[in-house]
Amino acid sequence: MSGVKKYIDQNKDRFIEELLHLLRIPSVSADKSYEKDVLDTAQAVHDYLQKAGCNKVEICKTPGYPIVFGEHIIDENLPTVLVYGHYDVQPPDPIDLWESPPFEPVIKSTDLHPDGAIFARGACDDKGQMFMHLKAFEIMMKLNSLPCNVKFMIEGEEEVGSESLDWFVKRNQDKLKNDVILISDTGMISNSQPSITTGLRGLSYVEVEVTGPNRDLHSGLYGGAVANPINVLSKMIASLHDENNHITIPGFYDKVIEATEEERNEMAKAPFSLENYKKALDIDEVYGEKGYTTNERNSIRPTLDVNGIWGGYTGEGAKTVIASKAYAKISMRLVPDQDPDEITELFKNHFEKIAPKAVKVKVNPHHGGHAYVTPIDNIGYQAANKAYTDTFGVPAIPQRSGGSIPIVALFEKELKSKTILMGFGLDSDAIHSPNEHYGVFNYLKGIETIPLFYKYYVDLFKMNPS
Repeated sequence: MSGVKKYIDQNKDRFIEELLHLLRIPSVSADKSYEKDVLDTAQAVHDYLQKAGCNKVEICKTPGYPIVFGEHIIDENLPTVLVYGHYDVQPPDPIDLWESPPFEPVIKSTDLHPDGAIFARGACDDKGQMFMHLKAFEIMMKLNSLPCNVKFMIEGEEEVGSESLDWFVKRNQDKLKNDVILISDTGMISNSQPSITTGLRGLSYVEVEVTGPNRDLHSGLYGGAVANPINVLSKMIASLHDENNHITIPGFYDKVIEATEEERNEMAKAPFSLENYKKALDIDEVYGEKGYTTNERNSIRPTLDVNGIWGGYTGEGAKTVIASKAYAKISMRLVPDQDPDEITELFKNHFEKIAPKAVKVKVNPHHGGHAYVTPIDNIGYQAANKAYTDTFGVPAIPQRSGGSIPIVALFEKELKSKTILMGFGLDSDAIHSPNEHYGVFNYLKGIETIPLFYKYYVDLFKMNPS
């Protein structure tokens, strides 16, 4: 048994309990009522970094929630790895769909996690995956095997757009100077087949408001005589896709870089069962843009989805009302080279244009980000692949993700560094959903694999210092 595996075996109960401690703190950044909990989580991350062995740790103030920064510099001539993660989590709603309270973590077995999975909000996204890096660092410090410098930047606003991170990065470029950025906020194909995320979709997120009459109206006295904002909004949203599920916004696809046939063939090599996919989601058929496979639709193609829609009376019983207003939140996942600001503007212009004169429309942009692609000839990618190969016994498969981590493009622009996405979660881990969970196997396997990334990265860096 290697020194790393032996240390994990001797300390796994503590590693798990420390993660459970973090998960019990409801660090929901989207809801101000959780502000103290978010700040408490930042303090907890600070304390864990300090205990792990960082020679400098600080809680850095920002216009929003603080960023926890830590570093351990052993030799300025050695490369520096910057680890990014986030300590904030999604809101737990809807609470009634959770099988156990979202902030009272429990461990139980599942079909995909026979060794147990930790059920709690943030278990996989991103506290569990972020905390793997702290524990891997602790091991390297205890075993005196840290081969290079390391910095940690753990933020508290990822789930609400990372606005303060943008502010922080632009003002602290020397502080954050690095040779490669390492993030675990993505997933892999399965517990027997690791994969490395080589691409992320960008994002444009908007909220729309449709206003009809100046007050709520009686649906009997006014129904059929004035525009119903909920009816109008529903029709407008429905018109955003055609019969082939192609997005109808003029100019939306103008800058889309189409994947080559070679790229699509490489993607098709990843093991995938459409029947298992449908079974896992309890659906009879998949649905999406004509001419593309399921894995292409959710990774290399842009999308438009309604994330929430509301208006009028939704309480118990009946209330015959025509609401004055109706609302929806809409996200558009983007691919290279779509610009999120341009897409937001195209959406705004189109949505306002298709609105009937009987209503007023307001489009409020939220946050966004560019798509990102990591080349597989990058030494960071190669080091990650060697690390996965050692611990899983098979090479990792490069895979594009349908998700968005907008700050990755920011890092490349401001810090001039490539990002390596070493995720250990599974698609079935229900991130952003009720009953989010993270396998104990995945958590411990991540802690085992990460130190190997450092080893191989330094080896390759010395061979390719440029």
